[in-house]
Amino acid sequence: MTLLQLAWSYLRARPLGTLLNVVLLALGVGTIGFVLIVDKQVGSSLIRDAQGIDLVVGAKGSPIQLMLSGIFHLDVPTGNIPLGSVQQLAKDPLVKRVIPLCIADSFRGFWIIGTSPDYIDLYHGQFAAGRAWDNRMQAVLGSTVASHTKLGLGDRFVGSHGLAEGGPVHGDSVYTIVGVLKPTGTVLDRLVLVNPESVWFVHEGNITDPEERAVIEAERQVTILLVQYATPLAAVTLPRKINSETNMQAASPAYETARLFRMIGVGADVIRAFGGVVLATAALSLFIALYHALNERAYDIAVLRTLGARRSSIAVMLLLEALILAVLGGLFGLLLAHGLAAILAWWMVQQESIPINAWAVSTKELWLLVPSFVAALLAALLPSWRAAQANISATLARRA
Repeated sequence: MTLLQLAWSYLRARPLGTLLNVVLLALGVGTIGFVLIVDKQVGSSLIRDAQGIDLVVGAKGSPIQLMLSGIFHLDVPTGNIPLGSVQQLAKDPLVKRVIPLCIADSFRGFWIIGTSPDYIDLYHGQFAAGRAWDNRMQAVLGSTVASHTKLGLGDRFVGSHGLAEGGPVHGDSVYTIVGVLKPTGTVLDRLVLVNPESVWFVHEGNITDPEERAVIEAERQVTILLVQYATPLAAVTLPRKINSETNMQAASPAYETARLFRMIGVGADVIRAFGGVVLATAALSLFIALYHALNERAYDIAVLRTLGARRSSIAVMLLLEALILAVLGGLFGLLLAHGLAAILAWWMVQQESIPINAWAVSTKELWLLVPSFVAALLAALLPSWRAAQANISATLARRA
């Protein structure tokens, strides 16, 4: 019988103790792994959603709220800004492109965004079916919206006032679906896109009086502007100019996303620290189990020594027990981490929030096995040394 087989047979002889140590190691690895998986997935998603956007402009308020509403569509907007201010900003020589977003309504919890086709191009969107709108009350569905609602080309729907599901329905204003987008892995997937004229028409009504129409059109507003710079100099001067000289607020996606990551990172560090505590507890439990097992198996070890087993072989046998537990705990921990991420991904889908690919496996995850190995080896060092130094004669004499 090899040392590995012998070590495994000893572990099978103590099923409850073995299970406890594996569970503790799995909980530690799983907790740390869950944080790493979610942190990577959420971070990648936020970076994809903010790509190509140099500046977010909206009503004055919280810059992070402006980011969350204007780019990630996870929070209510800070307010609206006059359409005239938008047109004036678009003429600035420091500005390459301005993409307006009109946000007011939703459809089954998915936001209806009044914008231009440039918004689709920003995320390299492609049509799975149909085309972009060319008139008001025409809509393009993101892939997630189409999948959840089971709607397609030619289908009609009405929006609800407000961004949460269950608001009052605009029953007289019916949208017709003219396009469905392919999945992009970005925020585009969970939006309903229309032109701004549609959003204004839904809330203004079909006013025929020319004078009244002129007054209403002069008071039109948009919610968010996504700005691309024409020159690197714009990054230095344009945000300060907007914040100090206009009634609008400018927020840098790069800066605010970094702030958001730091805020999220505090909670992630706490969870990682908890995982470290669980691993330390697992190491202590494993040490106690091996130490007690050493006393129980003192006679067996003495017999092995009399049969020719070397001191090093006895020490290696105990180390192998610890390593087997580390491998089992590490593998079950990785499975637990992905399982918890899958539950979170399911919940976030129900909330129409940031998507997470819970089962995306990275080779870097193998590094999560290292803490498990270290904990097991540290726990096995002293018992292994004691087993190798055991007095054979005294042990056999006591048993006799």
